[in-house]
Amino acid sequence: MSRIFAGNWKMHLGPEEARAFLKSFLARYRRVTGREVWLFPPAVSLETVARETRDRAEIIVGTQNVHWDDKGAFTGELSVPMAKEAGARAALVGHSERRHVFGETEDDTAKKVRALLRHQVKAVLCVGEMIDQREAGQTVAVIERQLGALAGLDANALADITIAYEPVWAIGTGRNATPADAAQVHRAIRAWFVARGVAARNLTVLYGGSVKPDNIAALLAEPEIDGVLVGGASIDAGAWLEIVNSR
Repeated sequence: MSRIFAGNWKMHLGPEEARAFLKSFLARYRRVTGREVWLFPPAVSLETVARETRDRAEIIVGTQNVHWDDKGAFTGELSVPMAKEAGARAALVGHSERRHVFGETEDDTAKKVRALLRHQVKAVLCVGEMIDQREAGQTVAVIERQLGALAGLDANALADITIAYEPVWAIGTGRNATPADAAQVHRAIRAWFVARGVAARNLTVLYGGSVKPDNIAALLAEPEIDGVLVGGASIDAGAWLEIVNSR
């Protein structure tokens, strides 16, 4: 199984900035067997990033958000077919900012996952707890509730889902779960899937939350962590190069 380094650019790097980023990054990045780079630019830069990386099979371009309907009167939304036509091969679903800033529900998340599966686009389902939930010992219960968006999917469909564990209290705060903390939650996530017929070895679980060059090695040394989903450090070409070159 390949180790995944995913970068969520959030609302940064428009088309020209994205092009400049890729020129700097790709000039120094060399493909390594067993390593994949996934980039999630803002929608306005999606086609640019896909075009600039079209000859790099190890780089997967995705979108940060999708709507569950293929078309309709949904001003400002992006359908899965549209994202796919622009070059998206993956999509983030259920990111904490979509849940807590924009009010997306578990039902919204469930519909988005099914839309992605329907169009053969990789779904990266983000799960994670708030600090008060963590301190109350509710982390696993919260994660399992969020995984409930996958309820009813068969084992084959479940095996196609990538999970990103992002403790909300560690996103953009400079704090991060220790490798041991992350591993404990990753084991609980795997157990949820195993109970539904998915072999643990077939599941990819990423860690996200203030991942930086100075903590990436310790995180990846933990066998339960299959890769990372990186926010702020992924929009700096130098920092991103350091992260994806970690072994």
